[in-house]
Amino acid sequence: MNAPLLEVRNLRVEFPTRRGTLLALDDVSFDIAPGEVLGVVGESGAGKSLTGAAIIGLLEPPGRIAGGEVRLGGERIDHLPYEQMRRIRGKRIGAIFQDPLTSLNPLYTIGRQLTETIQTHLPVGADEARRRAIRLLQETGIPAAEARLDQYPHQFSGGMRQRVVIALALAAEPELIVADEPTTALDVSIQAQIISLLKRLCREHHAAVMLVTHDMGVIAETCDRVAVMYAGRICEIGPVHDVIHRSAHPYTTGLMGSIPALDDTRERLLQIDGAMPRLNAIPPGCAFNPRCPQVMDRCRRERPELADAGATRAACWLVAGGAT
Repeated sequence: MNAPLLEVRNLRVEFPTRRGTLLALDDVSFDIAPGEVLGVVGESGAGKSLTGAAIIGLLEPPGRIAGGEVRLGGERIDHLPYEQMRRIRGKRIGAIFQDPLTSLNPLYTIGRQLTETIQTHLPVGADEARRRAIRLLQETGIPAAEARLDQYPHQFSGGMRQRVVIALALAAEPELIVADEPTTALDVSIQAQIISLLKRLCREHHAAVMLVTHDMGVIAETCDRVAVMYAGRICEIGPVHDVIHRSAHPYTTGLMGSIPALDDTRERLLQIDGAMPRLNAIPPGCAFNPRCPQVMDRCRRERPELADAGATRAACWLVAGGAT
């Protein structure tokens, strides 16, 4: 196993309000090695996108990192000044967001945006930056790349715009890519192409990837490992095949049971009753206990930590200590 490129340790994110401080991420820890794709999955409000935003230094005020560490290549980056973090974000960390139109400036050509990014972070001249930009568009599967370099974002389809965003994310040859729901706004057939493209490019560039999504099909197709989040914490993490087929946490089991399969003979899919708790109403003990079909008294009193559960690690008293 390669040494981790990204190390997140006990990350804690708070949102101060007039009625008190809301804890949005609580004690989140994980690693990603070079060339590895880690999927982060969970319901809306679980803290997936917030984790990515905290790592790349784009938390919306009044959100703040209140504890823990984020290290990139052994160097701590969570406490850096804005300008210093901005240089790291462009050069060493690439970002791919859900809606490509929010990532692209509608007033500038695709070529200008690519060449500016390349020249900002790499010591190359204008001609070399343009050649690199054409090569990136070719790598991401955009036909007639040289001609399309001088077109504007509105002249591209949604799938093509997302390819341009991936090219932008790779422009400065980053070590880490944070991809936040990169296929949500696309048709299913285009989703598959983008996922295949992202996997290939990351393998070729040997970049580590944090892929945030709510789509377990994307996770199964793309990731090496997966972290399942619930109410601001990781409830299970491990190799993607084991988490999907031999999950240890009841929440993960419920998520997997709610996904239809081609060979499924069930008349009804499983469902998880209830909803994700609001930040100001997270219950004591295990946050999942009001919705858990296997809840015990201990689950309502004490919060479990991640513990070994075969090939995965799960934060559940069924794994970590039973009903004592």
